[in-house]
Amino acid sequence: MKSSGKTIQIYLPDGNPRGLKIAEITSRTIQAILLPRSILDEASKRDELNNVGIYLLFGINDSKSQVYIGEAENCLSRLKQHNKTKDFWTHVLVFISKTQFFTKTHIKFLEWLSYEQAHKSNRFLLENSNIPTKPYISESVESDLYDNFETIQILASTLGYPVFDIIKKPTKKEIIECKGKLASAKGEYTEDGLIIFKGSTCNLEETKTAGDWVINKRKELVGKKVLIKKDDIYEFTTDYVFSSPSAAAAVVLARSANGWIEWKYQNGKTLDEVKRQ
Repeated sequence: MKSSGKTIQIYLPDGNPRGLKIAEITSRTIQAILLPRSILDEASKRDELNNVGIYLLFGINDSKSQVYIGEAENCLSRLKQHNKTKDFWTHVLVFISKTQFFTKTHIKFLEWLSYEQAHKSNRFLLENSNIPTKPYISESVESDLYDNFETIQILASTLGYPVFDIIKKPTKKEIIECKGKLASAKGEYTEDGLIIFKGSTCNLEETKTAGDWVINKRKELVGKKVLIKKDDIYEFTTDYVFSSPSAAAAVVLARSANGWIEWKYQNGKTLDEVKRQ
């Protein structure tokens, strides 16, 4: 059966690609509104934000991507409250129904489902202090809301926030390696980034060229117990996804590195030769 393609329309009200964006799948009823926190006052003139819906606040702290998931009967009013009380966020993504279908129960269910899926995907650090609870709804309404959530997931990912996307397990069909001194890592280049496999090893001591990012990222991974010290190396305790080949190579080699050259296939060709030339 042929896969179902999607047509997504993204409207820029002020023509600024880094400003307010309004997105929708043309055949669906869900609408997404993405805006930087810095233009919240200006964006408050948009009627869309006065709707019932769910919202996601996004930010970064110590290189960790963060998200807070909430619901509101008037999203704009709630966002103004968060603008005064929550420091971490820089962008917000709001989801509403173009047909004004959502009720309080609907958005409570979507808030719960969004939190559950974001927790399962483990791509972002969840900032919710209280875990949303699942409200009672009929089987038919639940079915409709799962369909709505599919649209929410697609729109969020399309707009650059794959908070609900489960990282695919590596196929291990195109294994690549990165080696240097005592480091020996294996992985796979995927649509999610470069996955380093469990059991791969890293050099223990950073070089003078490592830079702050490499040092801080390795400290973060040690703190999360993704990396553990074994004798004179670090070892990965689980598969881990890096956003770029160079970030992955730098952590493995404990220095600044061009991952497109450092990662090689078993036939000796570099990642650059296979994927970019």
